[in-house]
Amino acid sequence: MKWAGRRESTNVEDRRGFSGGGLAVGGGIVGVIVILLKVFLGGDTSDLNQVLPQGGPAKEMSAEEQKKDDERASFVKVVLADTEDVWGKLFSDAGKTYTDPTLVLFRESVQSACGMAGSATGPFYCPGDQKLYIDLSFFEEMQEHLHAPGDFAMAYVVAHEVGHHIQKLNGTSDKMDRLRRQLSEEEYNKYSVKLELQADFLAGVWAHHAQKMKNILDANDIEEALNAANAIGDDRLQKEAQGRVVPESFTHGTSAQRVYWFKKGFETGDVSQGNTFNDPSLN
Repeated sequence: MKWAGRRESTNVEDRRGFSGGGLAVGGGIVGVIVILLKVFLGGDTSDLNQVLPQGGPAKEMSAEEQKKDDERASFVKVVLADTEDVWGKLFSDAGKTYTDPTLVLFRESVQSACGMAGSATGPFYCPGDQKLYIDLSFFEEMQEHLHAPGDFAMAYVVAHEVGHHIQKLNGTSDKMDRLRRQLSEEEYNKYSVKLELQADFLAGVWAHHAQKMKNILDANDIEEALNAANAIGDDRLQKEAQGRVVPESFTHGTSAQRVYWFKKGFETGDVSQGNTFNDPSLN
């Protein structure tokens, strides 16, 4: 992705030098992959205090590690700026006003309006404060353990979380919150899958318009995003974590579904074609 030297968003809270307090998660993504199945890329973090282990102080970073972390921070700020430009224009074209989300960078653990969260949850969006939360070490986990390398794989993750912000702005998140209180976990999971696939679709829509507006893509960028979507399907993660697949516990969709919806968003660029809640194939 062509990103060096371009505008970085200022809607960023850099909390990397501060402790989230009381929570330090060890083992990374692979070590707590069962948690990932529930909260990966935008899930509910409200019960993390009961699930995640308590720990000691955060690990000190070497100068080289700090440099890489700062470079990733610059990258995600550029991606966030691109989402602001794209969604600002698309909302304006529809006669609406886009409200920018805030990106929170943290290490080890963080307090959000959705509760305490740790690095192992992966990036997430909290509707309660309309903020995206990312521990940049996640991108190392993507490359080393999920086999999803590449800068545009990282961009896809950010764009997916911004997709959840779009869902907050258009009222979808609030409807989901009401459903959560009304349905059993198994029934709600079906809606959760549709919510997550729609966020994948919206990430694809962003990529479509960002390329049109700014010509940001390098060769293989979209393949990197599709590979990342494939790597984090519920079926693949469950198979790796427990050796079997339990479809009724899916919360984010299969690898094939995640690839399909991102690709559809990228190819069409048409927000109106992303109504996953009315797609009969997802019932």
